Formats: sequence, structure tokens, C-alpha cells
Amino acid sequence: MAATFGLSPSTTERRPFYLAVIAGLACALVIGRALPSTMDAISAIIEPLCASSTSAGSTLDTVEPISSHALPNVPGKRVTIVRVFYGPGGFTRAHRHAGSVTAYVTKGEIRSQLAGGVVEVFKAGQSFFEPPGAVHLVSANASNTEPAELIAVFVADEGAQLTTFVE
Repeated sequence: MAATFGLSPSTTERRPFYLAVIAGLACALVIGRALPSTMDAISAIIEPLCASSTSAGSTLDTVEPISSHALPNVPGKRVTIVRVFYGPGGFTRAHRHAGSVTAYVTKGEIRSQLAGGVVEVFKAGQSFFEPPGAVHLVSANASNTEPAELIAVFVADEGAQLTTFVE
């Protein structure tokens, strides 16, 4: 009995551990309850800026707002980050952006063509740039069987319509 007594921490020694566990669970609960409303608020601000038409492309494709912040060192400019999901064979019809866009492919392969340029295919881990106002003729999943995804980072004027579809 003496051997096990020396290995077991006393109740007062375990108290900080239990308090830390309870505090951690309480924080997780608060964050879990606040996160959906925070994401809804972010989406409500960013979504109207992302597109000027509801018919963007194929039905399995979505644009998910991640964040948007005013740039304090560049007055009048805002950085907005979105995740674009393309289902198999998915695409976005021809469009342009109000500001500069850098896209980073996170999954699959993206087929892209700017007006005056050649069609290019970008694989996961690669990125491409779209200058302000350039017409993006092709923006599509290069695969008809696998999904693709990219992260787009916009830098544009505060309040600008980020994406406008070309008729």
C-alpha cells in the first residue's frame, strides 16, 4: 500500500488540473455556440460583394466567405478571402473582379483562362494572379470525376462588388 500511496497525487494537487479541464470545456462550449452566429455575420457582409448574379455556374459549386478586413495601412482598401468549391465538371461563367485576386489551389486541378491568354491548368499547391478588371473567361474544375477547391484572396476598394459576371 505504501508503494501506491507515493504515486497518487493528493486531491489538492489535482484541483488545478480539474479546474483547467472545466475551464477548457466551458470555453469550448462558448466558442461552439458563438461560432455559427459569427460565421453568419461574416457571410452576410461578404456574400453580397462576391457576385452580382445568382446563376454563377454549375449547381455543385459554392463560394464560402472566410474573412474580410479593412487594411489599416492602405486606407479605402479591403482584403477578402473566400474558398471556392467546384464539383466534378464544375465551373464559373465568364466574370471579372474589381480588385487584384490571387488564387491558391488546395484540392484537385483548376482550368483557368484570362482574356488574351492561354488556357492553363493549376494543380493543388499552385497559385495564379488576376489583375483588376481582367475578364476571366475560363474558371473550372479540370476534372469531370473529382472535386476541386481554391482559396481566393481579393484586395479591392472598400464596398466594391468583388465579382461581376460578363454577359
